[in-house]
Amino acid sequence: MNEMQSDSKKKTAVITGGSSGIGFAIAKQLAARNYDLLLVSNQQAELIQSANEIIATYNVNCKWLCVNLAEEMSAKNLFEFCTGNKLNVEVLVNNAGMLLVSELTESAPDKISSLLNLHVNTPTLLCRFFGAEMKINNKGYILNVSSISAAMPYPMISVYGSSKNYLRSFTKSLRSELKIHNIKVCCLIPGALDTPLYNDYPLNRVRLKKLQLMHDADTVSRIAIKALFDNKSECIAGWLNKIVVFSVNNIVPQILIEWIYKKYRHRLR
Repeated sequence: MNEMQSDSKKKTAVITGGSSGIGFAIAKQLAARNYDLLLVSNQQAELIQSANEIIATYNVNCKWLCVNLAEEMSAKNLFEFCTGNKLNVEVLVNNAGMLLVSELTESAPDKISSLLNLHVNTPTLLCRFFGAEMKINNKGYILNVSSISAAMPYPMISVYGSSKNYLRSFTKSLRSELKIHNIKVCCLIPGALDTPLYNDYPLNRVRLKKLQLMHDADTVSRIAIKALFDNKSECIAGWLNKIVVFSVNNIVPQILIEWIYKKYRHRLR
């Protein structure tokens, strides 16, 4: 980790998964709103590069903390780092994530555990720790990044999709609890994003973008931060994604999903 200069009066935004992709795009949106930043991820080289880019572009302090947020004590360690450096954390963005596309019985147990820690345990505890501090200040913002897969009970993403569904449901409950304390809580539900998260998977990104099934991170981050500060409960980026979420929840029967998977599963393995 790097050293930070404490300034209890300056407002700070903590962004997990902030070294690249939508996390970095969100960081730039918050820097434009004059927030000092703490970028958190397990990619030290990317963290340094991203922090330097923000410092060169915006008139804010941007520091970084390299930590594996899939580890059990990572949330507590991150919170104690912030309190130890007397950071006034006004915005928390739980964005760190990993993708697992595989049948459950063929997925590595350690990857399953890491994903569940990263998507469920760590963001929940970070909301617990930072949410309590925001209650004392009677102000704060929490953005939890879910996924369009939260609405899709699809094979091959049973663990990933379910963990994102937890984040969506959890955010709704948390929003109700913290509303009376002037804390705004929003859930971002993006579709596929043109980020390094999909580097290990063969996707025709140009075609997906033309079909508006994949969006660039800068566009989605701008929509997400506006929704957060406008006190929206959810933000589904893209009109087609809104249709997809509605259709999957209300129209597409599970038996059709199972038939498609049975017919085409050999292409997905």
